[in-house]
Amino acid sequence: MTLQSLLESGARPVITAELPSVDGQGLEKVHRLLESIAPHVDAINATDNPAAHAHASNVSIAIAIQQAGAEPIMQVVCRDKNRIAIQADIVGASMFGVRNICALTGDDVTAGDEPEARRVFDLDGPQLISVATGLAQGHYVSGRTIDPAPDLFVGAVENPFAPPIPYRIERAKIKSDAGAQFLQLQIGYQPDRLEAFVAGCVENGVTQKTALLPTLVLVKRAGALRFMDREVPGISVPAEVIDRVANAEDEAEEAYQHTLEQARLALSLPGVAGLHLTDFRHDGSIGRLVAELGVRDGAAQQDAS
Repeated sequence: MTLQSLLESGARPVITAELPSVDGQGLEKVHRLLESIAPHVDAINATDNPAAHAHASNVSIAIAIQQAGAEPIMQVVCRDKNRIAIQADIVGASMFGVRNICALTGDDVTAGDEPEARRVFDLDGPQLISVATGLAQGHYVSGRTIDPAPDLFVGAVENPFAPPIPYRIERAKIKSDAGAQFLQLQIGYQPDRLEAFVAGCVENGVTQKTALLPTLVLVKRAGALRFMDREVPGISVPAEVIDRVANAEDEAEEAYQHTLEQARLALSLPGVAGLHLTDFRHDGSIGRLVAELGVRDGAAQQDAS
């Protein structure tokens, strides 16, 4: 089953994950990375120059994932390209079977290693969703017809942890109304904020047409949590979470157990359709987490039916 059919059926929680950025070693590296991820998830994100660092392009990685037999979600950011180039990328990738699109505004260039780069931001996140939705309906922004229309499943991101929460809930509604059919939520470590955000999205009707996928990060050490807290815009890791991992006899296992607890809490919330995973451990923890959650038991049989 495709990502779209799984989310629309609601048969089980959906698991997506992020492919690490690729800078060299070509398709060989993509295939090697997929070996430890693809068997355990339903779709895999091809990132678009995350944190304003240049990497192999989102289009090339999405096509590589598709041709390797996995289902890609092509992230598209507004920071680096204008609407003409963005439309060209989406339509071009669709020619190779890439249909899942995840729209992001994108981190500012000051977050990356080339801060002198020019910002574009011709579109913002909700506008990009509308543009991609228009492409799926068979027309460019100009109104020019695309026949046949590309087969697209359009999603986006939202941050449920950045206050004020009511504003974030309203942003989710704006993106849902613009055509987002799924939202991969940003990383966060405040469960009360996630609960409030999801509850708000249930109340305002977002979850009736847009699937929510909270993001979890697999790390090995407290140092990684400290780094995210200090250096990654929009992420705040409470001191008690860092101390819990730092003071454990086995930091890696404690960090894993904390992520497992986060996952179980997220999946318990009415309105959550699944999870999105980012793996900084690279030790098979994605497979372990998915197995212990039991969310894809019998997935192969379901997908084959």
